[in-house]
Amino acid sequence: MTATVIKPKPFRLQRSDLAVPATSERFFLKAAQGGADAVFLDLEDAVAPALKPTAREAAIRALNEIDWGDKLMSVRVNSLDTEWAHRDILEVASRCPRLDLILLPKTGTPFDVQFVDQLLTGIEREHKRDKRIGIQVLIETTLGLAHAEQIAASSERLEAMVFGVGDYSIDLRSFDRVFGAANPDYAMLTDPDETGARLRHWNDQWHFALARIANACRAYGLRPIDGPFTNYGDPDGYLASARRGTALGFEGKWAIHPTQVELANQVFTPSPEQVAWAGDLARTIAEADAEGRGAIGQKGVLLDRAHEKLANTILRRAAAADAHAAAHSATAVAS
Repeated sequence: MTATVIKPKPFRLQRSDLAVPATSERFFLKAAQGGADAVFLDLEDAVAPALKPTAREAAIRALNEIDWGDKLMSVRVNSLDTEWAHRDILEVASRCPRLDLILLPKTGTPFDVQFVDQLLTGIEREHKRDKRIGIQVLIETTLGLAHAEQIAASSERLEAMVFGVGDYSIDLRSFDRVFGAANPDYAMLTDPDETGARLRHWNDQWHFALARIANACRAYGLRPIDGPFTNYGDPDGYLASARRGTALGFEGKWAIHPTQVELANQVFTPSPEQVAWAGDLARTIAEADAEGRGAIGQKGVLLDRAHEKLANTILRRAAAADAHAAAHSATAVAS
Protein backbone atom coordinates (compact mmCIF):
# COMPACT_ATOMS: atom_id res chain seq x y z
CA MET A 1 0.00 0.00 0.00
CA THR A 2 1.39 3.42 -0.96
CA ALA A 3 1.69 6.00 1.81
CA THR A 4 -0.58 9.01 1.58
CA VAL A 5 2.29 11.39 2.33
CA ILE A 6 5.00 11.38 -0.34
CA LYS A 7 8.55 12.29 0.66
CA PRO A 8 9.39 15.61 -1.03
CA LYS A 9 12.02 15.63 -3.77
CA PRO A 10 14.74 18.30 -4.11
CA PHE A 11 13.45 21.61 -5.42
CA ARG A 12 15.10 22.30 -8.78
CA LEU A 13 14.51 25.00 -11.36
CA GLN A 14 14.01 23.30 -14.73
CA ARG A 15 12.07 25.76 -16.87
CA SER A 16 14.36 25.23 -19.84
CA ASP A 17 16.37 22.05 -20.48
CA LEU A 18 18.81 22.49 -23.36
CA ALA A 19 19.78 19.45 -25.42
CA VAL A 20 23.45 19.34 -26.44
CA PRO A 21 24.82 16.41 -28.48
CA ALA A 22 27.92 15.08 -26.73
CA THR A 23 29.72 14.99 -30.08
CA SER A 24 29.21 18.75 -30.59
CA GLU A 25 32.00 19.94 -28.31
CA ARG A 26 32.01 23.39 -29.92
CA PHE A 27 28.62 24.01 -28.29
CA PHE A 28 29.59 23.06 -24.74
CA LEU A 29 30.93 26.42 -23.60
CA LYS A 30 28.03 28.31 -25.18
CA ALA A 31 25.59 26.05 -23.38
CA ALA A 32 27.40 26.61 -20.08
CA GLN A 33 27.27 30.38 -20.54
CA GLY A 34 23.68 30.46 -21.82
CA GLY A 35 20.49 31.10 -19.93
CA ALA A 36 19.13 27.56 -19.69
CA ASP A 37 18.27 26.31 -16.21
CA ALA A 38 19.31 22.80 -17.17
CA VAL A 39 21.49 21.11 -19.80
CA PHE A 40 21.60 17.49 -20.84
CA LEU A 41 24.53 16.09 -22.76
CA ASP A 42 23.12 13.57 -25.19
CA LEU A 43 24.71 10.16 -25.77
CA GLU A 44 21.61 8.67 -27.36
CA ASP A 45 19.63 9.79 -30.41
CA ALA A 46 21.96 12.65 -31.38
CA VAL A 47 25.01 10.35 -31.62
CA ALA A 48 25.78 7.89 -34.42
CA PRO A 49 26.47 4.30 -33.23
CA ALA A 50 30.15 4.38 -34.24
CA LEU A 51 30.69 7.51 -32.13
CA LYS A 52 29.04 6.35 -28.88
CA PRO A 53 32.29 5.69 -26.93
CA THR A 54 33.84 8.95 -28.18
CA ALA A 55 30.74 10.90 -27.19
CA ARG A 56 30.80 9.36 -23.71
CA GLU A 57 34.37 10.52 -23.13
CA ALA A 58 33.53 13.98 -24.46
CA ALA A 59 30.61 14.28 -22.04
CA ILE A 60 32.82 13.23 -19.13
CA ARG A 61 35.46 15.83 -20.04
CA ALA A 62 32.80 18.51 -20.40
CA LEU A 63 31.29 17.82 -16.99
CA ASN A 64 34.71 17.81 -15.34
CA GLU A 65 36.42 20.69 -17.14
CA ILE A 66 33.72 23.28 -17.88
CA ASP A 67 32.17 25.60 -15.29
CA TRP A 68 28.45 24.95 -15.58
CA GLY A 69 27.54 27.36 -12.79
CA ASP A 70 24.24 26.56 -11.10
CA LYS A 71 22.80 24.62 -14.03
CA LEU A 72 21.10 21.29 -13.47
CA MET A 73 23.34 18.87 -15.36
CA SER A 74 22.20 15.57 -16.83
CA VAL A 75 23.52 13.02 -19.27
CA ARG A 76 21.06 11.18 -21.49
CA VAL A 77 22.50 7.69 -21.58
CA ASN A 78 21.55 5.10 -24.15
CA SER A 79 18.47 3.00 -23.46
CA LEU A 80 18.80 -0.15 -21.40
CA ASP A 81 18.22 -2.43 -24.40
CA THR A 82 21.45 -1.28 -26.07
CA GLU A 83 25.07 -2.36 -25.77
CA TRP A 84 26.15 1.06 -24.48
CA ALA A 85 23.76 1.77 -21.59
CA HIS A 86 25.54 -0.09 -18.80
CA ARG A 87 28.93 1.46 -19.57
CA ASP A 88 27.37 4.91 -20.03
CA ILE A 89 25.92 4.84 -16.53
CA LEU A 90 29.01 3.36 -14.85
CA GLU A 91 31.51 5.71 -16.48
CA VAL A 92 29.56 8.95 -16.21
CA ALA A 93 28.36 8.37 -12.65
CA SER A 94 31.72 7.21 -11.32
CA ARG A 95 33.90 9.84 -13.03
CA CYS A 96 31.78 13.02 -12.89
CA PRO A 97 31.27 14.62 -9.45
CA ARG A 98 29.38 17.46 -11.15
CA LEU A 99 26.65 15.16 -12.50
CA ASP A 100 23.20 15.86 -11.04
CA LEU A 101 20.94 13.44 -12.90
CA ILE A 102 20.94 10.45 -15.20
CA LEU A 103 18.38 10.93 -17.97
CA LEU A 104 17.04 7.48 -18.83
CA PRO A 105 15.38 7.20 -22.24
CA LYS A 106 12.61 4.84 -23.30
CA THR A 107 11.67 3.96 -19.74
CA GLY A 108 9.00 1.30 -19.98
CA THR A 109 8.55 -0.25 -16.53
CA PRO A 110 9.42 0.45 -12.89
CA PHE A 111 12.19 -2.14 -13.13
CA ASP A 112 14.10 0.09 -15.56
CA VAL A 113 14.33 2.82 -12.93
CA GLN A 114 15.07 0.42 -10.10
CA PHE A 115 17.90 -1.18 -12.08
CA VAL A 116 19.54 2.21 -12.63
CA ASP A 117 18.92 3.11 -8.99
CA GLN A 118 20.84 0.03 -7.85
CA LEU A 119 23.72 0.74 -10.22
CA LEU A 120 23.99 4.28 -8.86
CA THR A 121 23.83 3.05 -5.27
CA GLY A 122 26.78 0.74 -5.90
CA ILE A 123 28.77 3.48 -7.64
CA GLU A 124 28.16 5.95 -4.82
CA ARG A 125 29.29 3.41 -2.24
CA GLU A 126 32.38 2.44 -4.21
CA HIS A 127 33.50 6.03 -4.79
CA LYS A 128 32.34 7.41 -1.42
CA ARG A 129 30.30 9.95 -3.33
CA ASP A 130 28.65 12.53 -1.07
CA LYS A 131 26.41 14.04 -3.75
CA ARG A 132 23.51 11.77 -4.59
CA ILE A 133 22.73 11.28 -8.27
CA GLY A 134 19.09 11.66 -9.21
CA ILE A 135 17.19 10.16 -12.11
CA GLN A 136 14.83 11.66 -14.64
CA VAL A 137 13.04 9.44 -17.12
CA LEU A 138 11.74 9.87 -20.63
CA ILE A 139 8.24 8.54 -21.15
CA GLU A 140 8.42 8.03 -24.89
CA THR A 141 6.88 4.64 -25.55
CA THR A 142 3.38 3.30 -25.30
CA LEU A 143 4.64 0.84 -22.68
CA GLY A 144 6.07 3.67 -20.63
CA LEU A 145 2.84 5.66 -20.70
CA ALA A 146 0.86 2.55 -19.77
CA HIS A 147 3.06 2.28 -16.63
CA ALA A 148 3.38 6.01 -15.89
CA GLU A 149 2.03 5.84 -12.35
CA GLN A 150 4.07 2.78 -11.37
CA ILE A 151 7.21 4.35 -12.84
CA ALA A 152 6.57 7.58 -10.94
CA ALA A 153 6.43 5.60 -7.68
CA SER A 154 9.40 3.34 -8.44
CA SER A 155 12.37 5.07 -6.77
CA GLU A 156 13.24 7.80 -4.31
CA ARG A 157 15.98 8.89 -6.72
CA LEU A 158 13.43 9.70 -9.40
CA GLU A 159 12.90 13.46 -9.69
CA ALA A 160 11.31 14.19 -13.06
CA MET A 161 9.41 12.67 -15.97
CA VAL A 162 9.78 14.03 -19.49
CA PHE A 163 7.29 13.46 -22.28
CA GLY A 164 9.28 12.33 -25.33
CA VAL A 165 6.77 13.10 -28.04
CA GLY A 166 9.06 12.08 -30.90
CA ASP A 167 9.64 8.43 -30.10
CA TYR A 168 6.18 8.18 -28.58
CA SER A 169 4.51 9.29 -31.81
CA ILE A 170 6.61 6.75 -33.72
CA ASP A 171 5.66 3.98 -31.30
CA LEU A 172 2.02 5.03 -31.56
CA ARG A 173 2.27 4.98 -35.40
CA SER A 174 0.89 8.49 -35.77
CA PHE A 175 3.43 9.34 -38.50
CA ASP A 176 4.00 12.96 -37.48
CA ARG A 177 7.09 14.41 -39.15
CA VAL A 178 7.35 17.56 -36.99
CA PHE A 179 7.46 16.41 -33.38
CA GLY A 180 5.53 18.47 -30.85
CA ALA A 181 3.40 20.39 -33.31
CA ALA A 182 -0.33 20.09 -33.90
CA ASN A 183 -1.66 17.66 -36.47
CA PRO A 184 -4.39 19.14 -38.72
CA ASP A 185 -5.86 15.68 -39.22
CA TYR A 186 -6.73 15.48 -35.53
CA ALA A 187 -9.83 17.62 -35.98
CA MET A 188 -13.60 17.35 -36.18
CA LEU A 189 -16.19 19.23 -38.21
CA THR A 190 -18.96 21.16 -36.50
CA ASP A 191 -22.52 20.74 -37.64
CA PRO A 192 -23.53 23.03 -40.51
CA ASP A 193 -24.69 26.50 -39.49
CA GLU A 194 -27.65 28.26 -41.05
CA THR A 195 -25.62 28.93 -44.21
CA GLY A 196 -24.42 25.35 -44.44
CA ALA A 197 -20.84 26.24 -43.44
CA ARG A 198 -18.89 23.86 -41.18
CA LEU A 199 -15.91 24.77 -39.03
CA ARG A 200 -12.92 22.58 -38.27
CA HIS A 201 -12.36 22.13 -34.54
CA TRP A 202 -8.70 21.33 -33.88
CA ASN A 203 -7.84 19.04 -31.00
CA ASP A 204 -4.59 18.27 -29.17
CA GLN A 205 -3.60 14.69 -29.95
CA TRP A 206 -1.07 14.69 -27.09
CA HIS A 207 -3.43 15.79 -24.33
CA PHE A 208 -3.96 12.28 -22.93
CA ALA A 209 -0.23 11.55 -22.66
CA LEU A 210 0.64 14.95 -21.21
CA ALA A 211 -2.20 14.94 -18.69
CA ARG A 212 -1.38 11.41 -17.53
CA ILE A 213 2.29 12.23 -17.06
CA ALA A 214 1.52 15.46 -15.21
CA ASN A 215 -0.90 13.69 -12.88
CA ALA A 216 1.53 10.83 -12.19
CA CYS A 217 4.28 13.34 -11.40
CA ARG A 218 2.18 15.37 -9.00
CA ALA A 219 0.91 12.22 -7.30
CA TYR A 220 4.48 11.16 -6.45
CA GLY A 221 6.26 14.49 -6.04
CA LEU A 222 8.07 14.63 -9.39
CA ARG A 223 8.65 17.46 -11.85
CA PRO A 224 6.69 17.07 -15.10
CA ILE A 225 8.77 18.35 -18.04
CA ASP A 226 7.52 18.65 -21.61
CA GLY A 227 9.79 17.41 -24.35
CA PRO A 228 10.85 18.73 -27.75
CA PHE A 229 9.21 21.01 -30.28
CA THR A 230 11.40 20.25 -33.27
CA ASN A 231 10.41 23.13 -35.55
CA TYR A 232 12.80 25.64 -33.98
CA GLY A 233 11.99 28.07 -36.79
CA ASP A 234 8.45 28.47 -35.37
CA PRO A 235 8.75 30.41 -32.09
CA ASP A 236 5.01 31.05 -31.93
CA GLY A 237 4.34 27.33 -32.18
CA TYR A 238 6.87 26.66 -29.43
CA LEU A 239 5.30 29.28 -27.17
CA ALA A 240 1.84 27.80 -27.71
CA SER A 241 3.16 24.32 -26.90
CA ALA A 242 4.87 25.57 -23.74
CA ARG A 243 1.77 27.47 -22.58
CA ARG A 244 -0.31 24.33 -23.01
CA GLY A 245 2.20 22.65 -20.71
CA THR A 246 1.81 25.27 -18.00
CA ALA A 247 -1.96 24.88 -18.15
CA LEU A 248 -1.54 21.16 -17.44
CA GLY A 249 0.91 21.68 -14.57
CA PHE A 250 4.26 21.18 -16.30
CA GLU A 251 7.29 23.00 -14.88
CA GLY A 252 9.48 23.24 -17.95
CA LYS A 253 10.21 22.21 -21.51
CA TRP A 254 13.11 21.00 -23.60
CA ALA A 255 14.97 23.37 -25.87
CA ILE A 256 16.46 21.58 -28.85
CA HIS A 257 17.92 24.89 -30.09
CA PRO A 258 19.37 27.81 -28.08
CA THR A 259 16.70 30.16 -29.46
CA GLN A 260 14.07 28.18 -27.53
CA VAL A 261 15.73 28.68 -24.13
CA GLU A 262 14.48 32.19 -23.47
CA LEU A 263 11.00 31.24 -24.70
CA ALA A 264 10.81 28.42 -22.17
CA ASN A 265 12.13 30.62 -19.37
CA GLN A 266 9.55 33.24 -20.24
CA VAL A 267 6.58 30.87 -20.20
CA PHE A 268 7.53 28.89 -17.09
CA THR A 269 8.46 31.92 -14.97
CA PRO A 270 5.59 33.36 -12.93
CA SER A 271 4.45 36.62 -14.51
CA PRO A 272 4.70 39.93 -12.61
CA GLU A 273 0.91 39.84 -12.28
CA GLN A 274 1.03 36.37 -10.73
CA VAL A 275 3.79 37.38 -8.33
CA ALA A 276 1.90 40.51 -7.30
CA TRP A 277 -1.28 38.46 -6.72
CA ALA A 278 0.65 35.88 -4.69
CA GLY A 279 2.30 38.55 -2.54
CA ASP A 280 -1.00 40.32 -1.90
CA LEU A 281 -2.68 37.03 -1.05
CA ALA A 282 0.06 36.02 1.38
CA ARG A 283 -0.37 39.32 3.22
CA THR A 284 -4.17 39.03 3.20
CA ILE A 285 -4.08 35.47 4.57
CA ALA A 286 -1.67 36.57 7.30
CA GLU A 287 -4.07 39.34 8.30
CA ALA A 288 -6.98 36.87 8.31
CA ASP A 289 -4.98 34.51 10.52
CA ALA A 290 -4.34 37.31 12.97
CA GLU A 291 -8.08 37.95 13.11
CA GLY A 292 -8.94 34.25 13.48
CA ARG A 293 -10.55 33.87 10.04
CA GLY A 294 -9.81 30.74 7.99
CA ALA A 295 -11.24 31.91 4.67
CA ILE A 296 -11.89 35.33 3.16
CA GLY A 297 -13.74 36.85 0.24
CA GLN A 298 -11.95 39.16 -2.17
CA LYS A 299 -13.70 40.79 -5.11
CA GLY A 300 -16.36 38.11 -5.05
CA VAL A 301 -13.89 35.21 -4.94
CA LEU A 302 -13.46 32.86 -1.96
CA LEU A 303 -9.81 32.57 -0.89
CA ASP A 304 -8.64 29.87 1.52
CA ARG A 305 -5.68 27.62 2.32
CA ALA A 306 -5.64 26.13 -1.17
CA HIS A 307 -4.94 29.59 -2.59
CA GLU A 308 -2.22 30.09 0.00
CA LYS A 309 -0.44 26.95 -1.24
CA LEU A 310 -0.68 28.25 -4.81
CA ALA A 311 0.71 31.63 -3.77
CA ASN A 312 3.65 30.01 -1.98
CA THR A 313 4.46 27.91 -5.06
CA ILE A 314 4.40 31.00 -7.28
CA LEU A 315 6.64 32.99 -4.94
CA ARG A 316 9.12 30.11 -4.57
CA ARG A 317 9.45 29.66 -8.33
CA ALA A 318 9.77 33.39 -8.90
CA ALA A 319 12.52 33.64 -6.28
CA ALA A 320 14.40 30.72 -7.87
CA ALA A 321 14.09 32.31 -11.31
CA ASP A 322 15.42 35.62 -9.97
CA ALA A 323 18.38 33.85 -8.33
CA HIS A 324 19.19 32.01 -11.56
CA ALA A 325 19.02 35.25 -13.55
CA ALA A 326 21.31 36.99 -11.09
CA ALA A 327 23.83 34.13 -11.23
CA HIS A 328 23.73 34.11 -15.02
CA SER A 329 24.28 37.87 -15.15
CA ALA A 330 27.24 37.61 -12.78
CA THR A 331 28.77 34.86 -14.93
CA ALA A 332 28.30 36.91 -18.08
CA VAL A 333 30.02 39.93 -16.53
CA ALA A 334 32.91 37.83 -15.25
CA SER A 335 33.48 36.25 -18.66
